[in-house]
Amino acid sequence: MATTSDSGTEFSADLSAGFTDAGQDLPPGTGPWALAWRRMRRNKVALFFGGLFLLIVVLCLLAPVYASDVAHTTPGFGNITGTIKEGGKSVDIVSPTGIPTGPSWQTHYLLGADANGRDTAVRLLYGGRNSLEIGVLATVITMVLSMILGVVAGYFRGLTDGIISRGLDVIWAFPALLLGITLGTVIAVGGIGPLKGNNLFVPAVIIGIVYIPYVAKPARGQVLQLREREYIDAARQQGLSHLRIMFSEILPNLASTIIVFIPLILANAILLEAGLSYLGVGVQPPNPSWGNMISDGLTTFPEAFHNVLVPGIMLVLTVMSINIFGDGLRDALDPRAKVRISH
Repeated sequence: MATTSDSGTEFSADLSAGFTDAGQDLPPGTGPWALAWRRMRRNKVALFFGGLFLLIVVLCLLAPVYASDVAHTTPGFGNITGTIKEGGKSVDIVSPTGIPTGPSWQTHYLLGADANGRDTAVRLLYGGRNSLEIGVLATVITMVLSMILGVVAGYFRGLTDGIISRGLDVIWAFPALLLGITLGTVIAVGGIGPLKGNNLFVPAVIIGIVYIPYVAKPARGQVLQLREREYIDAARQQGLSHLRIMFSEILPNLASTIIVFIPLILANAILLEAGLSYLGVGVQPPNPSWGNMISDGLTTFPEAFHNVLVPGIMLVLTVMSINIFGDGLRDALDPRAKVRISH
């Protein structure tokens, strides 16, 4: 038997009466997380792109293995005067005119070399590690700080809400890329406390701060509604402290919102890191990232267009896979979706 319900967790009165009259027990209820997983399993496109993103992550994590055991080089080793064998002939890794060789489809220089004679495939994987590491760190910073600020502002309201909201508005007023460039330039010139030098934590902090309002404002709006619910009043009557109410009663009800925002912020963080690195205020050389690989590749474009095309394709595939999977995750967690439940 199948029934359709907007919430996916309620049965009609007629169905309940039918089971009771027959002397049978009612079927067990289905929890919201089980329903979300059921919806997610049906979205084959989202699952495919989620698997594609996991594949990219695994390949990037295996960068040291590929560099040492397959390519036998490092991401920073340049071999401008060296040669490789292609079709039984010796080919300069970098020609006398400064043009690097293209993909050899061999273990050495599989995807060609850059203008400094460095292996493009090795740098691509190491650049992916750096981009993903920065994206994950930035996402953690954004989610933690935005949840704290959003919950505190929405719960206490009044002066606390006003101060936090105005601070978020200041960050919100600047375009993400422009604010990232400004913060990156300030840190690159003089540093701010421990944030200085060629450290991957620097762009992660910059990106994490830039995206705080994009999560904190929706969280604040949802908390403003949750704090008026009956179970919050009951918690107050029981004498629970404000801190316990926020973290044991309100925050768990934001779980679906947090889960939906994580892939969205991760994709935007990776994209912003690539933009900042492309402009020279993100990951600094000699550390590779997809952004500065594209920037470096433009110096030999179009003769060696692979140095722009390869990191560009990886960047597009990564961001697209996260976004499509995130859209599927959002649809799966939407409690208003109509779901057919079979027993």
